[in-house]
Amino acid sequence: MLPASGAVDICLIYTPRHCQCGGKMVKYTPMTGRKYTLADKLCIFLATGCCLGLAMPFAPGTFGSLPGVLLAYFLAPAPIFAQIACAILLLAVCVPICTKAETLLGIRDDGRIAADEWMLFPIAVLGIPVHTLPWWAMALFFAVTRIVDIIKPPPAYALQRLPAGWGVMLDDFAANLYSLVINWALYLIIFQ
Repeated sequence: MLPASGAVDICLIYTPRHCQCGGKMVKYTPMTGRKYTLADKLCIFLATGCCLGLAMPFAPGTFGSLPGVLLAYFLAPAPIFAQIACAILLLAVCVPICTKAETLLGIRDDGRIAADEWMLFPIAVLGIPVHTLPWWAMALFFAVTRIVDIIKPPPAYALQRLPAGWGVMLDDFAANLYSLVINWALYLIIFQ
């Protein structure tokens, strides 16, 4: 297995030369000509969902948000106050990571940046005992969250316009709050 730094190097070299950003295809300059520090590589690694957002030529946000499923499973057995504390910590960490990643990748609200999706996904299942449910329950909750994130009901869509990492993160925070309500309703209807 490659260390995070090596994985980022490979992802930066083999990233497609076009990406979907804000609903349109955008051409960008490959990032291999720049020397990245270890901190830059760690930021890109985290911001792109362990490079899944970089490596996938389609739906980078969806693939990049998959680490959030593991994070949600890890947090599920914890008491609700610990889940909320972790969610607040992840919110605080997400903003500077997304801000730096926008600078490094060179595109505002780059679709490959998935830190907002994977770091905030646990909010969408907050308090739901996903670790005791069948595997498809998490798949259902994940699908709901991705659909709501793509639709971005108000005010989520407007929050994208905020500067830097705030706009990247707060629209997903709002979408995850909507998802939390829907996921709880599904949990109560299907599993109770």
